[in-house]
Amino acid sequence: MDEGVTAGRNGALLVVGDVVTDVVARHRGPLATGTDTVAAIRLLPGGAGANVACWAAHTGCADVRLLGRVGADSAAWHERELVTAGVRPRLVVDPRAATGTVICLVDGGAAAERTFLTDSGASLRLEPDDWSDAMLDGVARLHLSGYLLFSEPSRALAAVALAAARARGVPVSMDPASAGFLAELEVDRFLAFAKGLDVLMPSRDEACLLTGLSDPADAAAELSRLFPLVVAKSGVRGALVARAGSVLARVPAPPATARDSTGAGDAFTGAFLAALVAGAHPEEAAARGCRAGARAVERVGGRPPHAGAN
Repeated sequence: MDEGVTAGRNGALLVVGDVVTDVVARHRGPLATGTDTVAAIRLLPGGAGANVACWAAHTGCADVRLLGRVGADSAAWHERELVTAGVRPRLVVDPRAATGTVICLVDGGAAAERTFLTDSGASLRLEPDDWSDAMLDGVARLHLSGYLLFSEPSRALAAVALAAARARGVPVSMDPASAGFLAELEVDRFLAFAKGLDVLMPSRDEACLLTGLSDPADAAAELSRLFPLVVAKSGVRGALVARAGSVLARVPAPPATARDSTGAGDAFTGAFLAALVAGAHPEEAAARGCRAGARAVERVGGRPPHAGAN
């Protein structure tokens, strides 16, 4: 399926992944244990899968679709936000669980680094019955959020979707999503699932964890022996594009003044995939991803601005 890695098909991008509510708390100083810490707090739509879909639409993909699962508590709000962002959502409303919630603690340092407290709620209760092979009609690429692998039902759903895409010759990408959850899942289990992927898009830390190597370039090169295309995201250091055991390109990140790094990797992934759907080569797609990531860190929250907004 190597042709599908590099060539656009003028079709849709289907993202399967998490839709959550983000509580973003930007605190200027260290957290004060046992008392108050002053912070600017906002309630925003989020979720790695949903963020990727919104950034793909924002950066030019004309047909972006999203399959996710939410609770009845905020289903209508999330659907409106996704539609406004240019995404065609298919949100399954969970009869028992509330929408997932993530508390994002963002420090006041230059990198605006974030720490997540995660209640996955309905987001990881996606299951095979939520899938239909008809969802792939007109789809050029399928992207699976790595968060799907962190529960049994959504992991089963991801396996069904991956098998269906491969049967149709649709290229499939995945972002491992979380080094912490990845360590809990165990590397061997992740790699056993991921062997059917065409594109792997880990962060620097995730690439090193998956290979046991300390150098991100070495890790990306090693992973590219297992996957046709590896794009390792390295934040302010840009991205590495690797294939067949070698790093083919080191793509720099443009300068940015960071306010909140939440969703920067999702922005990269969405813009990268939008570029691939349009027919860009991986190096150019990675450059577009880096530009989107730089824009993302200058905003609060993980989503791009709506049309007409700043």
